[in-house]
Amino acid sequence: MVPHLITALNGPLLELESKVLEATPAIERWFRLEWQEHTPPFYCSVDLRNAGFKLAPVDTNLFPGGFNNLSPEMMPLAVQASMASIEKICPDAKNLLLIPERHTRNVFYLQNVARLASILRQTGLNVRLGSLSEEITKPTPIDLPDGQRLVLEPLARIGNKGRRLGLKDFDPCTILLNNDLSGGIPKILENLHEQYLLPPLHAGWAVRRKSNHFDAYDDVAKKFSKVIDIDPWMINPFFTKCTGVNFHERIGEECLQESVDTILKKIARKYKEYGIKEKPYVIVKADAGTYGMGIMTVKDASEVKDLNRKERNKMSVIKEGLEVADVLVQEGVYTFEKINEAVAEPVVYMMDRYVVGGFYRVHTGRGVDENLNAPGMHFVPLAFEHNSIPDVAAKPGIAVPNRFYLYGVVARLALLAASLELERTDPEAE
Repeated sequence: MVPHLITALNGPLLELESKVLEATPAIERWFRLEWQEHTPPFYCSVDLRNAGFKLAPVDTNLFPGGFNNLSPEMMPLAVQASMASIEKICPDAKNLLLIPERHTRNVFYLQNVARLASILRQTGLNVRLGSLSEEITKPTPIDLPDGQRLVLEPLARIGNKGRRLGLKDFDPCTILLNNDLSGGIPKILENLHEQYLLPPLHAGWAVRRKSNHFDAYDDVAKKFSKVIDIDPWMINPFFTKCTGVNFHERIGEECLQESVDTILKKIARKYKEYGIKEKPYVIVKADAGTYGMGIMTVKDASEVKDLNRKERNKMSVIKEGLEVADVLVQEGVYTFEKINEAVAEPVVYMMDRYVVGGFYRVHTGRGVDENLNAPGMHFVPLAFEHNSIPDVAAKPGIAVPNRFYLYGVVARLALLAASLELERTDPEAE
């Protein structure tokens, strides 16, 4: 299933594809050198938007769910990539504790946990699931529709003076979080002795801010753009942030209006430069958090001033009922990809520094300028390993593998930005 672009693939993106294909050896060498200086997150997923004139990441998730939406063909790649990661962290690792989200009733999410556990077991690890939920007080089996069974167990502090985290009879070398810590950092995860916690606590939404990520991405995009001689804007959305916003009390509206106006004007100048006829828009979203909550599309600065009560309620709270105080104002990137006439956007999955697969997020009820991470979305898997070897001889804009290779390159730029972001925000860094 290959999506089609509803605009002719020409102009800037065609030029970008050509330059990326010509520079493939230089690009891969550049990534190789960067990874000698920086450590990639254990895993990561990146939402991309393809406007035909621009291809950019709009969100980077350091606790990816959705492994169940990937093509089964990607399993060997994912096993290989996670093996490479585990070998670097703890070469003699035997036991791994996987900590999922607290909610245990979402079957699709639990299928993701089962897929993830299966990948990790095939790297030669004993994998067990430890739950942060207060409801899990004893080993609790959960049967999935496909016949698989997960067993959730209560976490415990173990070992000498309770300095390690595990299960009553299970002492892991490595702990993998698939819980984004939106509700805060539980005490049980703090001050662990000689154990690897992946991703680190400061990657969780209790601490992490999207604006820090896009700051880092800004630096990566500028550096990369020099390597292949392109305008960084082709792969990088403009953004700014507002702090101290309270949608209920209407505090921070002026900052929001000014920020929206500034970004819209910057986009308009670029559209004029490249002869793009579309109408500029921005996405206003919470600076922390996930699940597509607290997001709105804005085409005029006055729209953030005249929010009605329903819209203010929608913008003010995200996952776990947390109040929004910091807001990201990001250039809206159109998605002109469609599958069966439904709007689609690619999501690329990586483990360690390797692309291991991806899918299209598809929504029949959303437009080309709207957030697709919303109820009613569905997923169409794509197997990158079959499609991402570029065909340098093909005419630009024609070969599907070339488009997928391009996705993989831009997603890896976001992965590199995530590694810089984690370095810069590390509370233990000097």
